[in-house]
Amino acid sequence: METASKLEQSLLLDTGLVERLLVEFLKDETHQAGFSRGVLGLSGGVDSAVCVALAAKALGPENVLGVLMPHRTSNPHSRADAELVAHTIGIKTELVEITAMVEPYLQIIGDADRVRAGNVMARERMIILFDLSQRDRALVFGTSNKTELLLGYGTLFGDMACAINPLGDLYKSQVWQLARALGLPEQVISKKPSADLWDGQTDEGEFGFTYADVDRVLYLMVDERRTDDECVAAGFSREFILRIRGMVSRSQFKRRPPLIAKVSHRTVNIDFRYARDWGI
Repeated sequence: METASKLEQSLLLDTGLVERLLVEFLKDETHQAGFSRGVLGLSGGVDSAVCVALAAKALGPENVLGVLMPHRTSNPHSRADAELVAHTIGIKTELVEITAMVEPYLQIIGDADRVRAGNVMARERMIILFDLSQRDRALVFGTSNKTELLLGYGTLFGDMACAINPLGDLYKSQVWQLARALGLPEQVISKKPSADLWDGQTDEGEFGFTYADVDRVLYLMVDERRTDDECVAAGFSREFILRIRGMVSRSQFKRRPPLIAKVSHRTVNIDFRYARDWGI
């Protein structure tokens, strides 16, 4: 059965090949949709940094807009890191403060906990991105990685919303590999991942486990379709395995289009699919 080192080997990327594939993906899909520009939220984290670097290679840095959308509770280092990434890659940026947009609603409801407030911020940011995409005739690029998507660690119609996503089939540990291959700033790559929802918040602190561990078990479960017993034999506790499997199962609704009740013989997203039926 797999050892930890063998699993780590399985997650190693041919970064040159993956970079070329994703650059071509962004170029082809953007142009096929009738666009030549892209826009995305630039958070100062590694995922948005990798996405913007790929987008700049695909479309040219002059055709990519990175939008900084801090809230008053955001870590000022996040903005500084986002600006560093933009300067390194040579893209345009735009600053849109969201505090004045978010606070009136939070004051009205009065009792929002940190998760609800974070969801409001995430969805407000996506309102801004899609508005700017209309202004600039640009596609919104997504930055959610495979680990986040499988665990449901994202806000539906918030940070998970986009037109196309180049990172959704890369685990977090693979995003870090690609970031280094792309020559992104080390301070962005090495800092602890955070959604920046409140002071001191980190992804791994919320999870209670590391990306390194969860990526390995997700690779076994999803990519290799291993059973729970086989995951235990690979060195993971059954409690951890069941917790991760439960997170993946409970978040399935976030990974699919809205369910449509079937009342006819041709139903959108069930037996009428545009890509197949209309040659897209």
